[in-house]
Parts: sequence; C-alpha cells; structure tokens
Amino acid sequence: MEDQELQLKVRRVSDKFTESMYVLANEPSVALYRLQEHVRRSLPELVQHKTDMQSWEEQSQGAIYSVEYACSAVKSMTNSSLYFKNIDGLLRQAISMKEQISNSQGRSPLVSAPHAPSTSS
Repeated sequence: MEDQELQLKVRRVSDKFTESMYVLANEPSVALYRLQEHVRRSLPELVQHKTDMQSWEEQSQGAIYSVEYACSAVKSMTNSSLYFKNIDGLLRQAISMKEQISNSQGRSPLVSAPHAPSTSS
C-alpha cells in the first residue's frame, strides 16, 4: 500500500515537473509570438504616423522659409526708409523749383522764350 501511495506521489511530482518543464520550454516562444502579433498589429499605424510626421515636417519647413523670407523683406523695407525720405525731399524740392519757375514765368512774360508749342505729358 505504501508502495502504491509512494508511486502515486512520485507520479504526481513527475507530472507536475514535466508540465513545468513544458511551460518553461514554451514560454519564450509564446512571448515571442505575442510580440510578433503586437508588432504586426501596430506597425502599419506607426508607419502611417511616420509618413504623416514627415509630411508635416516638410510643410513646416516651407512655412518657416516663407516667414523668414517675409521677415527679411520687412527688415529691408525698414532699412530703406532713409531712401524714401531722400526721395520725398527731392520730390518736394522739384515741386518747389517748378512752382518758382512757373511763378517767374508768370511775372515777366517778356523775359520768357517765344511761345513754342507745348509738349505736356
């Protein structure tokens, strides 16, 4: 009787040990299978995110270039204010001289040149 009981206990221990060895032997492959399954499910989405990010980066680079170009144009316009002031002063001088010439021609018609056909534009 003790022999049978001992054999039963040995068989149980042996079965549990065999089952444990089987689980331990297959555990890495199950884990790798789960990883592979996860990668297959998530990879297309990750690829799509990557292409979207690259597209957004290209658009951002274009927008940054446009903004930098606009900023440089505005800076060059502010630097050209001196030239516009000079042009304004020269135009005022030209208008003043034309008025002086017109006034001097209007006061002394004898001094002016004979009337030639006017070529006004």
